Amino acid sequence: MEITPEIKEQVLASARVLSIPMRIKFRGVTTREVLIFEGPYGWAEWSPFPEYPDEEAAVWLKAAIEFAYTDFQPKAKTVKVNATLPAVDNVKEVLEPFGKFEVVKIKVAEKGQTLEDDFRRINKVLELYPETRIRLDANGAFDIETAIKLSEYLLKNNINLEYLEQPVATIAEMAELKLKLKQLGDIKIAADESVRKVSDPLAVAQANAADILVLKAAPLGGITNAIAIAKEAGLPVVVSSALETSIGLSMGAFLAAELKSPYASGLGTAALLAEDVTDKPLIPIDGEIEVTHPSLNSAKLFLLSGDETTIQRWISRLTRAFKLI
Repeated sequence: MEITPEIKEQVLASARVLSIPMRIKFRGVTTREVLIFEGPYGWAEWSPFPEYPDEEAAVWLKAAIEFAYTDFQPKAKTVKVNATLPAVDNVKEVLEPFGKFEVVKIKVAEKGQTLEDDFRRINKVLELYPETRIRLDANGAFDIETAIKLSEYLLKNNINLEYLEQPVATIAEMAELKLKLKQLGDIKIAADESVRKVSDPLAVAQANAADILVLKAAPLGGITNAIAIAKEAGLPVVVSSALETSIGLSMGAFLAAELKSPYASGLGTAALLAEDVTDKPLIPIDGEIEVTHPSLNSAKLFLLSGDETTIQRWISRLTRAFKLI
Protein backbone atom coordinates (compact mmCIF):
# COMPACT_ATOMS: atom_id res chain seq x y z
CA MET A 1 0.00 0.00 0.00
CA GLU A 2 1.05 3.60 -0.54
CA ILE A 3 2.14 5.30 2.67
CA THR A 4 1.18 8.93 2.13
CA PRO A 5 2.33 11.99 4.09
CA GLU A 6 -1.16 12.08 5.63
CA ILE A 7 -0.78 8.54 6.95
CA LYS A 8 2.62 9.39 8.43
CA GLU A 9 1.11 12.39 10.20
CA GLN A 10 -1.73 10.26 11.58
CA VAL A 11 0.67 7.60 12.84
CA LEU A 12 2.79 10.20 14.63
CA ALA A 13 -0.27 11.89 16.12
CA SER A 14 -1.66 8.70 17.66
CA ALA A 15 1.68 7.05 18.57
CA ARG A 16 2.06 5.78 22.14
CA VAL A 17 5.31 4.32 23.48
CA LEU A 18 4.97 1.59 26.11
CA SER A 19 7.30 -0.36 28.41
CA ILE A 20 5.82 -3.79 29.15
CA PRO A 21 7.36 -5.85 31.98
CA MET A 22 7.99 -9.55 31.26
CA ARG A 23 6.96 -12.32 33.66
CA ILE A 24 10.17 -14.12 32.81
CA LYS A 25 13.39 -13.11 31.08
CA PHE A 26 13.20 -14.20 27.46
CA ARG A 27 16.12 -13.91 25.00
CA GLY A 28 17.65 -11.39 27.38
CA VAL A 29 14.53 -9.21 27.45
CA THR A 30 13.00 -8.23 30.81
CA THR A 31 11.01 -5.22 29.58
CA ARG A 32 9.44 -5.14 26.11
CA GLU A 33 9.34 -1.70 24.55
CA VAL A 34 6.72 -1.15 21.84
CA LEU A 35 5.09 1.67 19.94
CA ILE A 36 1.40 1.46 19.09
CA PHE A 37 -0.74 3.70 16.91
CA GLU A 38 -4.30 3.84 15.66
CA GLY A 39 -5.56 3.63 12.09
CA PRO A 40 -9.00 3.39 10.47
CA TYR A 41 -9.20 -0.34 11.22
CA GLY A 42 -7.85 -0.37 14.75
CA TRP A 43 -4.59 -0.25 16.67
CA ALA A 44 -1.34 -1.65 15.34
CA GLU A 45 2.03 -2.29 16.95
CA TRP A 46 5.52 -1.38 15.79
CA SER A 47 8.08 -3.15 17.96
CA PRO A 48 11.36 -4.04 16.25
CA PHE A 49 13.90 -4.92 18.93
CA PRO A 50 16.17 -2.01 19.99
CA GLU A 51 19.28 -3.49 18.37
CA TYR A 52 17.66 -3.77 14.93
CA PRO A 53 18.95 -1.28 12.33
CA ASP A 54 16.66 1.35 10.84
CA GLU A 55 16.39 -0.51 7.52
CA GLU A 56 15.00 -3.58 9.28
CA ALA A 57 12.77 -1.49 11.54
CA ALA A 58 11.28 0.19 8.46
CA VAL A 59 10.05 -3.19 7.19
CA TRP A 60 8.28 -3.76 10.52
CA LEU A 61 6.73 -0.30 10.19
CA LYS A 62 5.29 -1.10 6.76
CA ALA A 63 3.64 -4.17 8.28
CA ALA A 64 2.09 -2.23 11.15
CA ILE A 65 0.76 0.51 8.89
CA GLU A 66 -0.75 -2.04 6.51
CA PHE A 67 -2.55 -3.70 9.43
CA ALA A 68 -3.98 -0.44 10.77
CA TYR A 69 -5.02 0.85 7.35
CA THR A 70 -6.40 -2.32 5.69
CA ASP A 71 -9.76 -3.94 6.28
CA PHE A 72 -8.52 -7.48 6.85
CA GLN A 73 -11.42 -9.84 7.49
CA PRO A 74 -10.86 -12.72 9.95
CA LYS A 75 -10.96 -16.09 8.17
CA ALA A 76 -11.54 -17.96 11.45
CA LYS A 77 -12.74 -17.16 14.96
CA THR A 78 -9.67 -18.67 16.64
CA VAL A 79 -6.28 -20.16 15.79
CA LYS A 80 -4.37 -22.87 17.65
CA VAL A 81 -1.19 -21.83 19.45
CA ASN A 82 1.73 -23.53 21.15
CA ALA A 83 3.10 -22.80 24.60
CA THR A 84 6.59 -21.28 24.77
CA LEU A 85 9.30 -22.12 27.28
CA PRO A 86 12.41 -19.90 27.57
CA ALA A 87 15.72 -21.44 28.58
CA VAL A 88 14.78 -21.68 32.27
CA ASP A 89 14.42 -24.45 34.85
CA ASN A 90 11.13 -23.42 36.51
CA VAL A 91 9.16 -25.20 33.81
CA LYS A 92 5.81 -25.61 35.54
CA GLU A 93 5.67 -22.01 36.78
CA VAL A 94 6.37 -20.61 33.31
CA LEU A 95 4.03 -22.92 31.39
CA GLU A 96 1.01 -22.77 33.71
CA PRO A 97 -0.31 -19.42 32.34
CA PHE A 98 -0.57 -20.98 28.87
CA GLY A 99 -3.36 -23.22 30.18
CA LYS A 100 -4.14 -26.25 28.06
CA PHE A 101 -1.77 -26.90 25.15
CA GLU A 102 -0.81 -29.70 22.78
CA VAL A 103 2.57 -28.31 21.69
CA VAL A 104 5.35 -26.49 23.52
CA LYS A 105 8.29 -24.69 21.91
CA ILE A 106 11.42 -24.97 24.03
CA LYS A 107 14.35 -22.61 23.66
CA VAL A 108 17.68 -24.42 23.39
CA ALA A 109 21.28 -23.39 22.70
CA GLU A 110 21.10 -20.55 25.22
CA LYS A 111 24.39 -18.73 25.65
CA GLY A 112 26.19 -20.03 28.73
CA GLN A 113 24.24 -23.31 28.79
CA THR A 114 25.16 -26.79 27.57
CA LEU A 115 23.45 -29.51 25.58
CA GLU A 116 22.91 -31.33 28.87
CA ASP A 117 20.96 -28.31 30.13
CA ASP A 118 18.76 -28.60 27.05
CA PHE A 119 18.22 -32.33 27.63
CA ARG A 120 17.22 -31.67 31.24
CA ARG A 121 14.71 -29.00 30.20
CA ILE A 122 13.20 -31.23 27.52
CA ASN A 123 12.86 -34.14 29.94
CA LYS A 124 11.24 -31.94 32.59
CA VAL A 125 8.62 -30.78 30.09
CA LEU A 126 7.84 -34.36 29.08
CA GLU A 127 7.71 -35.45 32.72
CA LEU A 128 5.12 -32.77 33.52
CA TYR A 129 3.27 -32.93 30.19
CA PRO A 130 3.83 -36.46 28.82
CA GLU A 131 1.31 -36.13 25.98
CA THR A 132 2.70 -32.90 24.57
CA ARG A 133 4.60 -32.53 21.32
CA ILE A 134 7.70 -30.37 21.37
CA ARG A 135 9.49 -27.93 19.11
CA LEU A 136 13.08 -26.89 19.77
CA ASP A 137 14.29 -23.42 18.79
CA ALA A 138 18.04 -22.76 18.70
CA ASN A 139 17.92 -19.36 16.96
CA GLY A 140 20.79 -20.52 14.75
CA ALA A 141 23.19 -21.03 17.66
CA PHE A 142 24.18 -24.70 17.10
CA ASP A 143 26.87 -25.95 14.78
CA ILE A 144 26.02 -28.94 12.60
CA GLU A 145 27.76 -31.45 14.87
CA THR A 146 25.86 -30.29 17.98
CA ALA A 147 22.55 -30.25 16.12
CA ILE A 148 23.16 -33.88 15.10
CA LYS A 149 24.00 -34.85 18.70
CA LEU A 150 20.71 -33.31 19.83
CA SER A 151 18.82 -35.12 17.07
CA GLU A 152 20.40 -38.46 17.96
CA TYR A 153 19.32 -37.96 21.57
CA LEU A 154 15.75 -37.22 20.50
CA LEU A 155 15.55 -40.27 18.27
CA LYS A 156 17.16 -42.57 20.84
CA ASN A 157 14.64 -41.52 23.46
CA ASN A 158 11.61 -41.57 21.11
CA ILE A 159 10.81 -37.93 21.89
CA ASN A 160 7.76 -36.62 20.05
CA LEU A 161 9.41 -33.81 18.09
CA GLU A 162 7.55 -31.69 15.56
CA TYR A 163 10.65 -29.92 14.28
CA LEU A 164 13.96 -28.22 15.01
CA GLU A 165 13.63 -24.48 14.45
CA GLN A 166 16.65 -22.71 12.95
CA PRO A 167 19.19 -25.13 14.46
CA VAL A 168 22.12 -23.57 12.56
CA ALA A 169 22.82 -20.09 11.25
CA THR A 170 23.21 -20.17 7.48
CA ILE A 171 21.14 -21.54 4.63
CA ALA A 172 24.11 -23.63 3.47
CA GLU A 173 24.43 -25.19 6.94
CA MET A 174 20.67 -25.79 7.04
CA ALA A 175 20.82 -27.63 3.71
CA GLU A 176 23.76 -29.78 4.83
CA LEU A 177 22.12 -30.60 8.15
CA LYS A 178 18.83 -31.45 6.46
CA LEU A 179 20.55 -34.07 4.30
CA LYS A 180 22.34 -35.60 7.29
CA LEU A 181 19.19 -35.70 9.40
CA LYS A 182 17.31 -37.59 6.70
CA GLN A 183 19.89 -40.35 7.10
CA LEU A 184 19.20 -40.52 10.84
CA GLY A 185 15.40 -40.50 10.81
CA ASP A 186 12.37 -38.31 10.32
CA ILE A 187 13.49 -35.02 11.86
CA LYS A 188 12.13 -31.88 10.25
CA ILE A 189 13.85 -28.51 10.08
CA ALA A 190 11.95 -25.22 10.28
CA ALA A 191 13.51 -21.99 9.05
CA ASP A 192 12.96 -18.73 10.94
CA GLU A 193 15.95 -16.39 10.75
CA SER A 194 16.76 -17.85 7.33
CA VAL A 195 13.45 -16.42 6.15
CA ARG A 196 13.22 -13.05 7.92
CA LYS A 197 16.91 -12.15 8.26
CA VAL A 198 17.97 -12.55 4.64
CA SER A 199 17.50 -10.41 1.54
CA ASP A 200 15.47 -13.13 -0.20
CA PRO A 201 12.95 -14.86 2.10
CA LEU A 202 12.42 -17.58 -0.53
CA ALA A 203 16.10 -18.55 -0.72
CA VAL A 204 15.85 -21.19 2.02
CA ALA A 205 12.98 -22.94 0.22
CA GLN A 206 14.75 -22.74 -3.14
CA ALA A 207 17.85 -24.32 -1.57
CA ASN A 208 15.73 -27.18 -0.19
CA ALA A 209 17.20 -26.30 3.22
CA ALA A 210 14.02 -26.56 5.31
CA ASP A 211 10.84 -28.60 5.62
CA ILE A 212 8.78 -25.81 7.22
CA LEU A 213 8.84 -22.02 7.13
CA VAL A 214 8.28 -19.93 10.25
CA LEU A 215 6.58 -16.71 9.17
CA LYS A 216 6.32 -13.56 11.26
CA ALA A 217 4.14 -10.86 9.77
CA ALA A 218 6.08 -7.84 11.03
CA PRO A 219 9.61 -8.76 9.87
CA LEU A 220 8.23 -9.79 6.47
CA GLY A 221 6.57 -6.45 5.81
CA GLY A 222 3.00 -7.39 6.64
CA ILE A 223 0.20 -9.87 6.11
CA THR A 224 -0.04 -9.45 2.33
CA ASN A 225 3.67 -10.04 1.77
CA ALA A 226 3.79 -13.00 4.18
CA ILE A 227 0.90 -14.67 2.33
CA ALA A 228 2.71 -14.20 -0.98
CA ILE A 229 5.90 -15.75 0.46
CA ALA A 230 3.98 -18.74 1.80
CA LYS A 231 2.31 -19.37 -1.56
CA GLU A 232 5.53 -18.99 -3.54
CA ALA A 233 7.57 -21.22 -1.20
CA GLY A 234 5.10 -24.08 -1.35
CA LEU A 235 6.11 -25.40 2.09
CA PRO A 236 4.08 -25.88 5.27
CA VAL A 237 4.18 -22.80 7.49
CA VAL A 238 4.04 -21.88 11.15
CA VAL A 239 3.00 -18.32 12.00
CA SER A 240 4.92 -16.98 14.97
CA SER A 241 5.41 -13.84 17.05
CA ALA A 242 8.21 -11.61 18.26
CA LEU A 243 7.24 -10.95 21.88
CA GLU A 244 4.50 -8.48 20.96
CA THR A 245 1.63 -7.27 23.09
CA SER A 246 -1.84 -8.49 22.19
CA ILE A 247 -2.04 -5.61 19.71
CA GLY A 248 0.89 -7.00 17.76
CA LEU A 249 -0.19 -10.62 18.20
CA SER A 250 -3.53 -9.83 16.58
CA MET A 251 -1.77 -9.20 13.25
CA GLY A 252 -0.22 -12.66 13.46
CA ALA A 253 -3.58 -14.19 14.29
CA PHE A 254 -5.13 -12.70 11.14
CA LEU A 255 -2.22 -14.11 9.11
CA ALA A 256 -2.51 -17.57 10.69
CA ALA A 257 -6.25 -17.67 10.02
CA GLU A 258 -5.63 -16.76 6.38
CA LEU A 259 -2.96 -19.44 5.85
CA LYS A 260 -4.86 -22.23 7.68
CA SER A 261 -1.68 -24.07 8.63
CA PRO A 262 -2.05 -27.51 10.24
CA TYR A 263 0.67 -26.48 12.69
CA ALA A 264 -0.17 -24.56 15.85
CA SER A 265 1.02 -20.96 15.70
CA GLY A 266 3.59 -19.42 18.02
CA LEU A 267 1.21 -16.62 18.97
CA GLY A 268 0.54 -17.42 22.62
CA THR A 269 3.40 -15.31 23.95
CA ALA A 270 1.17 -12.74 25.69
CA ALA A 271 1.35 -15.31 28.49
CA LEU A 272 5.01 -14.30 28.94
CA LEU A 273 4.09 -10.68 29.66
CA ALA A 274 3.40 -9.40 33.17
CA GLU A 275 1.03 -6.75 31.76
CA ASP A 276 -0.81 -5.96 28.55
CA VAL A 277 -2.60 -2.95 27.12
CA THR A 278 -5.92 -4.47 26.11
CA ASP A 279 -9.21 -5.13 27.87
CA LYS A 280 -8.98 -8.78 26.86
CA PRO A 281 -5.37 -9.93 26.32
CA LEU A 282 -4.81 -12.71 23.79
CA ILE A 283 -3.87 -15.24 26.46
CA PRO A 284 -4.40 -18.79 25.15
CA ILE A 285 -7.64 -20.49 26.20
CA ASP A 286 -7.72 -24.25 25.57
CA GLY A 287 -4.73 -23.83 23.27
CA GLU A 288 -6.29 -21.13 21.09
CA ILE A 289 -6.42 -17.34 20.75
CA GLU A 290 -9.08 -15.20 19.10
CA VAL A 291 -8.66 -13.64 15.68
CA THR A 292 -9.70 -10.11 16.56
CA HIS A 293 -8.62 -6.50 16.96
CA PRO A 294 -8.30 -6.18 20.77
CA SER A 295 -9.72 -3.02 22.31
CA LEU A 296 -7.35 -0.79 24.22
CA ASN A 297 -7.53 -0.30 27.99
CA SER A 298 -6.91 3.42 28.57
CA ALA A 299 -5.90 2.97 32.21
CA LYS A 300 -3.23 0.41 31.29
CA LEU A 301 -2.11 2.61 28.43
CA PHE A 302 -1.35 5.33 30.98
CA LEU A 303 0.31 2.99 33.51
CA LEU A 304 2.54 1.31 30.93
CA SER A 305 3.65 4.48 29.20
CA GLY A 306 7.39 4.71 28.69
CA ASP A 307 9.42 7.44 30.38
CA GLU A 308 10.32 10.61 28.49
CA THR A 309 13.71 9.30 27.37
CA THR A 310 12.18 6.09 26.02
CA ILE A 311 9.42 7.99 24.25
CA GLN A 312 11.83 10.38 22.56
CA ARG A 313 14.10 7.52 21.49
CA TRP A 314 11.20 5.69 19.82
CA ILE A 315 9.74 8.78 18.16
CA SER A 316 13.18 9.60 16.77
CA ARG A 317 13.47 6.04 15.52
CA LEU A 318 10.01 6.27 13.96
CA THR A 319 10.96 9.45 12.14
CA ARG A 320 14.08 7.79 10.73
CA ALA A 321 12.12 4.71 9.64
CA PHE A 322 9.58 6.88 7.83
CA LYS A 323 12.37 8.18 5.61
CA LEU A 324 13.12 4.64 4.46
CA ILE A 325 9.61 3.65 3.35
